[in-house]
Amino acid sequence: MIKLLYFARFRDALDCAGEQLPLPAHIDDIAGLVAYLGERGKPWRETLGGARVLVAINQEVADFDAPVKEGDEVAFFPPVTGG
Repeated sequence: MIKLLYFARFRDALDCAGEQLPLPAHIDDIAGLVAYLGERGKPWRETLGGARVLVAINQEVADFDAPVKEGDEVAFFPPVTGG
């Protein structure tokens, strides 16, 4: 199982703050996980499939080619601006 967390507008768009998900054997990185979640339908593809998505694995910012494994916590969140 992996733990998925969705923050800010992602949480609102997906109507979900988080979930536990069995990690399919064919998924080995964040890009594969995003593609898998996108198979759920348009809201998932549009929300997580865009270029303006940040991801953290076990509370450390990661790239889409970062490996994901059983037991990981994966968080998706939009970029934040401030000033």
